[in-house]
Amino acid sequence: MKRIKIITGHYGSGKTEYSINIALDLCGQGKKTALVDLDIANVYFRSRERQTMLENAGIEVHSNIYHSDISADLPALSPTIRKVLEDSSYHTIVDVGGNETGAMILNQFSRHFDGGEHEMLYVVNANRPETEDYRGAMHHLHRITEETRIKADWLVNNTHMLRETTTEDILKGYHLCREISEKEGIPLLHSCCTQDIYQAFQKMEGLPGDLGLYCIQLYMRPSWLDR
Repeated sequence: MKRIKIITGHYGSGKTEYSINIALDLCGQGKKTALVDLDIANVYFRSRERQTMLENAGIEVHSNIYHSDISADLPALSPTIRKVLEDSSYHTIVDVGGNETGAMILNQFSRHFDGGEHEMLYVVNANRPETEDYRGAMHHLHRITEETRIKADWLVNNTHMLRETTTEDILKGYHLCREISEKEGIPLLHSCCTQDIYQAFQKMEGLPGDLGLYCIQLYMRPSWLDR
């Protein structure tokens, strides 16, 4: 795995949730970790909303220049972002906005992605109408690639229905990612699931050997939505 991880995906793919989990895991391994929130176009969930939690865990968060809740939606990026892209002592997670409009923000940092220290992870949720099949998922990925000129190195299966997710959802996403992998040559890195789904999989037989289960916690979904 490379030092800079660019996380892309369509709206609702769960890329921000995945970004936060990856950052916390890297920090937990003793790595100097930074999370760059570039989701400033058509935002929904933003990793900077969990800035206090992340900083308490030892993770640097870089995004908005003003560092205040009232200005959180202003598209004014902090110049400190370049520091964590340039400094090789950092393991940096870059949470990119959905679709090619959000991804085009990467272009102003393009010179930092020429040295071979980066990799792009494309997060797929097969339960989203826009990415529910090979054609839709690849249309979205091709638009991002055309806009940024950065190719996808890994697929991340994050198929979910929030807290209603089942093992069937994860397997549905796995089969879509396998189709993409076989046709496009992009390997599957993870199939994300919560701890309860992971435990359910442990009781099942005949699972694909490359399912790649990765346990995540849900940090972005407000608890009041479940009441």
